[in-house]
Amino acid sequence: MKAYHRNIILVISIILTGMCSGCVRSLAVVDVRAPDVWCVFDTDCRVTVQDEVDEFVVGPSTGRAFLQSRLLPRGQQGTPAEGLYAYLYRLDLTDLVGITAIPCIREMKIDFGPIARRDYNDDGIQDDVFVVTAGGLGSVGLSSASQDNRIVTFTFQQGLCAGSSPGRGLSSFFFGMSSAKPSRSVSVQLKDTLGGTTTVQARAPQM
Repeated sequence: MKAYHRNIILVISIILTGMCSGCVRSLAVVDVRAPDVWCVFDTDCRVTVQDEVDEFVVGPSTGRAFLQSRLLPRGQQGTPAEGLYAYLYRLDLTDLVGITAIPCIREMKIDFGPIARRDYNDDGIQDDVFVVTAGGLGSVGLSSASQDNRIVTFTFQQGLCAGSSPGRGLSSFFFGMSSAKPSRSVSVQLKDTLGGTTTVQARAPQM
């Protein structure tokens, strides 16, 4: 009888865990280099990307900043990411200039949904997020990533900041995740160090 009750409690616990909408999960983030990471998706380690850009400004600033969304074709047959789409993002504040203060992006939130885990750096461990720290653009990486229900939050390693003059701002590296679903347009929230939130558009998996 006691074993029966223990089994019932275990089943209820599993069900409640699956229904949890306020449980934040830390995501496994790894650094990778291009073109090595493209081998996860393509047998020739070459990919043809689709890019979209949405421009924005942060706080008291002038110039141009943008969020770049990059979509890779579905992973080819025989690759570790067979049948999966890769969604990559890059924030570029290179030409954004602060006026009375230098604004920095601290955090990015996106409605991504289920993440398909894969081994992106060939160490035998399944990863959630990869950051292209070599062989690509940018200089600022991620300090962490987490997921609460469908929402993924990226926190940047250091100030992803505008500059004091054009061309002196910073850009993030490309960072990405995989999904079995094709893309749709979603709103992304960017939180800055001045206490503001900026909304921009990006590509993410369909619901």
